[in-house]
Amino acid sequence: MSETGNVGILVGGGPAPGINGVIAAVTIEARNKGCKVYGIYDGYKWLVKGDFDLLEKNIKELCIKDISRIHFDGGSILHTSRTNPKNVKNGPRNCVTLLKKLGIKYMVTIGGDDTAYGASLIAEAAKGEIKFAHVPKTIDNDLPLPHNLPTFGFQTAREYGSILVKNLMEDSKTTHRWYIAVAMGRHSGHLALGIAKSAGATLAVIPEEFKKDEYISLSNLCDILETSILKRMAMGNDYGVMVIAEGIAERLDPKELEKLPGLKVEYDDYGHMRLDEIEIGKVIKFEVERRFQERGVKFRVVETNIGYVLRCADPIPFDLEYTRDLGYSAFHYLISNKPAYKKDAMIVVDNGVLKPLPFDEMLDPKTGKTSVRFVDTKSEAYHIARKYMIRLEERDIKEQEMLKEMSELAKMSISQFIEKFKYLIDS
Repeated sequence: MSETGNVGILVGGGPAPGINGVIAAVTIEARNKGCKVYGIYDGYKWLVKGDFDLLEKNIKELCIKDISRIHFDGGSILHTSRTNPKNVKNGPRNCVTLLKKLGIKYMVTIGGDDTAYGASLIAEAAKGEIKFAHVPKTIDNDLPLPHNLPTFGFQTAREYGSILVKNLMEDSKTTHRWYIAVAMGRHSGHLALGIAKSAGATLAVIPEEFKKDEYISLSNLCDILETSILKRMAMGNDYGVMVIAEGIAERLDPKELEKLPGLKVEYDDYGHMRLDEIEIGKVIKFEVERRFQERGVKFRVVETNIGYVLRCADPIPFDLEYTRDLGYSAFHYLISNKPAYKKDAMIVVDNGVLKPLPFDEMLDPKTGKTSVRFVDTKSEAYHIARKYMIRLEERDIKEQEMLKEMSELAKMSISQFIEKFKYLIDS
């Protein structure tokens, strides 16, 4: 069976384990159906410029012999970028013009919420002349897939992240050190929580545990970590690992951040704070160390960012299988003549069954952008995670021996300790 029209594939946003698996699966199935496949480098970067000669230098026709084994590899053979079509004059229209010149009738975009949003803009400009299938990819696991399905790459990132934090836990015990490990998660704390819970870290701090639509104060954040350290010390352990979701930085008051020496707040093409520039781990480290040093206590925290180590890891079997299902389903959604499959959509596969989510259903009506899946802090899963963390709890205030020990370590009276930290329990 030969299908009319060529297939295009591009990747946007940050890398995630399994991207190459999707590229390979789409290519193999499309080629077997008689379609040409074009891999477009660097996301929307070259398409938005509207220059066909420039685009021709940044595309590659994909053949089965070239991609049949790439699913084992991390990274992306098509690279990636964060170019936002909306930020370029006539960007979506330029994309449509160039895709049509390539004879592309079917388009597969691989990425997170921003890439999906970009795809929806181009699909709108195409007015049905090019059909889009978006394959959701993010190690943050923050796309609203039905039945709480994971985004591809998340399971691999959590597994390797858990190994890294487990190793840090052993190092902290061996060397009597404290570590802050920053994990990715711009909007949500799925990855940080999953890693901490799996590895048995001292605690995890995620954006969802704070009041929505309010800034998180640096003082409040460091109070949580400080009391966790004091409690663990009172229990006879002078070491631990604290996992922080990087999205905490985006929730901190920019005015508070700008006061910090040597820190400049910058934003990416989609208007997001550049979290890699904030170095939230260092910000917390210096503040926590300062607090102990003011008491005359020699105290050091080692901070490390484990996010970028995980994004291009080789996918584990879960994501190897999952991405093959997604790539195969994306292509068959595109060529399907079923009335229910006429719309441009995000591709969801649940136990091998294709369940597309149309673009107009996945956008938040308030923002016009892709909806975000947050950690449900009222869920049993989160409740269990909190139970295994070392955090200040109501019983710590009621147990006089523990309260006395923590107060002495903090070099405070019991009344001063309660006055300063009791709000953590009340909130």
